[in-house]
Amino acid sequence: MSTPERAWPTTDAHDELTLLWELLRFQRHTALGKATGTTLAEAIETPLATSPLMSILGVIKHLTAVERHWLTRVAGGADLPSLWTEDPDSDWRITPTDTPTTVLNAYRAEWALAETAMAPLHPDDQALGDPTRTTRWTLNHVIQETARHVGHLDILRELADGSTGE
Repeated sequence: MSTPERAWPTTDAHDELTLLWELLRFQRHTALGKATGTTLAEAIETPLATSPLMSILGVIKHLTAVERHWLTRVAGGADLPSLWTEDPDSDWRITPTDTPTTVLNAYRAEWALAETAMAPLHPDDQALGDPTRTTRWTLNHVIQETARHVGHLDILRELADGSTGE
């Protein structure tokens, strides 16, 4: 279920920013691994009665919107449209064009946008789109948000087809 690019972060973390990016990349690839190989029916299934929009694709779409907002727009200051709308659940909703392939490709594409937007920044730098935040804060926020949702993906994947593991 894991992807070949998934690698544990460096254990001799002397460079904080490198470590933060490695931690985020690890979580990103873990999320991909949880979603990869699902059928469309499995990927859009919402088996949790108390979370009627939470599906594997919904989680990945949400993580894509999180990266666009916090890393690309807030930290990196990029002038790209938000993926969030007035509907607070828009990023969780599955559209007729959403498939495992399109949603996972959009998530991967967002990584490149985020990393490009944040390339010139250092941990203590103020976010270019919100000077009340730092690069350190935004990266840590997205790492924790991604890790939390990887836990959701763990449960959703196990409910979908019984797959467990990293």
